[in-house]
Amino acid sequence: MAHEFRTRLLGGDLLIGTMVTLNAPEVAELLTAVGCDWLFLDAEHGVFDARALQAMLQAAGNGMPCLVRVATAAEVPIKQALDVGAAGIIVPQVNSAAQAEQVVHWAKYAPVGSRGVGVARAHGYGWSLGDYIARANHDTAVIVQAEHIDAVQEIEAIVRVPGVDAVLVGPYDLSGSLGLLGQVDHPRVREAIAHVTEVCQAAGMRLGYFGVSADAVKPYIARGYTLIVAGVDTLLLAQAMSGLLAQLKQ
Repeated sequence: MAHEFRTRLLGGDLLIGTMVTLNAPEVAELLTAVGCDWLFLDAEHGVFDARALQAMLQAAGNGMPCLVRVATAAEVPIKQALDVGAAGIIVPQVNSAAQAEQVVHWAKYAPVGSRGVGVARAHGYGWSLGDYIARANHDTAVIVQAEHIDAVQEIEAIVRVPGVDAVLVGPYDLSGSLGLLGQVDHPRVREAIAHVTEVCQAAGMRLGYFGVSADAVKPYIARGYTLIVAGVDTLLLAQAMSGLLAQLKQ
């Protein structure tokens, strides 16, 4: 169930999902049907407003945990993603402990944080408001992305922020911040990721990784990463059709 996602994450279960960028509920339905552990709804680069996110969550159903990558580390997109029923948030470009603390503050109700109380899908449109509020702080997963060299340099402080449940490494933006855009296997990028890995594992912080293929993410699973984003819906569709065409045109 979606409300168990954070418990599974903190427990160290291997959770394999994929990135969803297409604003089509049918995509969420299909990916749920094939057995993903969770879905990464990308509201940073994908064309999702709050209404579109809600439609995706409704299509996935209550049994499929969906985490929303919000457009930015700001109060409104965080509370909107959670109010429509996301199991948690993924926040891009969190480069300091102060930023991480603010993210947690916006994602949690008082007395832990300052999340505003509204009536929306997550609250059963008011019917189950009290029940949701009682368990939301426990159930809501907060994941920050380490995708800039500044985050790498501040990772020791970031992992000490209470309420941060996992650090998701973004290798592509990280490579760009080093002047090596797209060179995710460059030694300097690998060195930066290795530093994040060492610090997080020493602190007991769960680690996540995005890769476009199974081969890209398998080495990180072997290193103990458990929050895995494998592939992107658009690439999966294009690769499948490209392979089919290649077979037919031989």
